[in-house]
Amino acid sequence: MGDYSKALEYSKKNFEITKQVLPENHPDLTFPYNWFGKIYRSIKNYPKALENFEKCVAILKKGLPEKHPNQAVTYSNIGDVHRLMGNYEKALAFHQKALNIQ
Repeated sequence: MGDYSKALEYSKKNFEITKQVLPENHPDLTFPYNWFGKIYRSIKNYPKALENFEKCVAILKKGLPEKHPNQAVTYSNIGDVHRLMGNYEKALAFHQKALNIQ
């Protein structure tokens, strides 16, 4: 366990295949972005984690209802990254967004 470089490598390969079959903003593309965000968060690459979670939110906003549960999960993930970065006000704001959906 904990081989994040391998996880990232295989996740990227999987994502390349997935992008060939799904349209650009298909809601199922949120899963790989969310996974990338979690991997980058685990290796403390917080800017890359946020980048991927934000891509996830952008797709969710285009393809799913406004208060879809997946948005809550992603907002919570963004809040967690901000907490880890010491951005406590931003963390609280994103966790509040998540709670408002649930």
